[in-house]
Amino acid sequence: MAKYAGARTKPVFCFSDVVLFFGGAFMSLILVWSFFSFSSSISPNLNVKTDESTTCTRGIDMRYDPTDPVYFDDPDLTYTIDKPVKGWDEKRRRWLELHPSFIPGAENRTVMVTGSQSTPCKNPIGDHLLLRFFKNKVDYCRIHGHDIFYSNALLHPKMNSYWAKLPAVKAAMIAHPEAEWIWWVDSDALFTDMDFTPPWHRYRNHNLVVHGWPGVIYDDRSWTALNAGVFLIRNCQWSMELIDTWTGMGPVSSDYAKWGQIQRSIFKDKLFPESDDQTALIYLMYKHRDVYYPKVYLEGEYYFEGYWLEVVPGLANVTERYLEMEREDATLRRRHAEKVSERYGAFREERFLRGERGGKGSKRRPFVTHFTGCQPCSGDHNKMYDGDTCWNWMIKAINFADNQVMRKFGFVHSDLGKTSPLQPVPFDYPDEPW
Repeated sequence: MAKYAGARTKPVFCFSDVVLFFGGAFMSLILVWSFFSFSSSISPNLNVKTDESTTCTRGIDMRYDPTDPVYFDDPDLTYTIDKPVKGWDEKRRRWLELHPSFIPGAENRTVMVTGSQSTPCKNPIGDHLLLRFFKNKVDYCRIHGHDIFYSNALLHPKMNSYWAKLPAVKAAMIAHPEAEWIWWVDSDALFTDMDFTPPWHRYRNHNLVVHGWPGVIYDDRSWTALNAGVFLIRNCQWSMELIDTWTGMGPVSSDYAKWGQIQRSIFKDKLFPESDDQTALIYLMYKHRDVYYPKVYLEGEYYFEGYWLEVVPGLANVTERYLEMEREDATLRRRHAEKVSERYGAFREERFLRGERGGKGSKRRPFVTHFTGCQPCSGDHNKMYDGDTCWNWMIKAINFADNQVMRKFGFVHSDLGKTSPLQPVPFDYPDEPW
């Protein structure tokens, strides 16, 4: 397992600061380092020119927006999937150059995108479950400094169901030029390791990260070779073109029915006749391997997206393993502000989890648990599952994740099957018992 790699904003050095603290020749060295850090900390697809006088700022300036024309001023550019966006890397580069306070830390700046239906759930507890799934994502983003966008309306009338994610992702890319990554997470997926951050360095030369296995795509030709319910997509021209091509197999296409037939002719285990977003992505990787495979990272070393039936039964054992780590080292038992949680996650990673791969049987918490097939909103779960199992195990996984959040507030769920009330945590827990 790759070493913990948290995303942090790089420090910004001003000329005046350097003069105050350093002298002479060392000042020049600092300035050279500073310029290199700005130019190397952004997207590999961009080459942003920086000006020392404008990058010398104190954090992100959200009130500064110069009147110089940018793509937002172009009436021909639209947020919709109907019209391709051209020259996106250049458009983003120019926006960043005009907004230099966003350059430090831009390399892995992320906006999470998720969403659900626009009408109340048919399942009596569906809206409650979706609210708790969303709270989980908000908690994760707050802890790690990500922005989050929730869409509960179709951005294209034909792109519904699982296809609704693509218009939302494209709109988020345009609305957030400061973000290097857009992170789509399905409404029925939740973070079950609130400390872990993706190994960003591993993805530096890739534009799409998705949970999957190359052998299952190219040898087994299965429609479950990857899962498109959770993915990271780089905010770049390559991704814009992928979304255009991907969308072309969806309901907006006049050949929509035909695409479903083509997919089933190749991926024999596909269960339903219509074209879906997941099989469409696998099809593109299978038929156009030279175009897509080099830029797609199929993450299989940890639960970038884990199947709930495989994950939830082991949560009790995972909890005990993590409590043992805390009993062994008092640093992890120390109470601390939520804002510095990444420091303790990094400490745990270095002290106990270095080199530990994720997945079934691992000492690690599962990163993301995905309740595929449960359909919490409609209640029309896959017939191979029992409905109560879906709902009860969702509550258990949600409370497992919530304990990692609420611990910073001094409370935990003593019983993962019960959402409320919570129990106060003793001062030196778990070394001090309840």
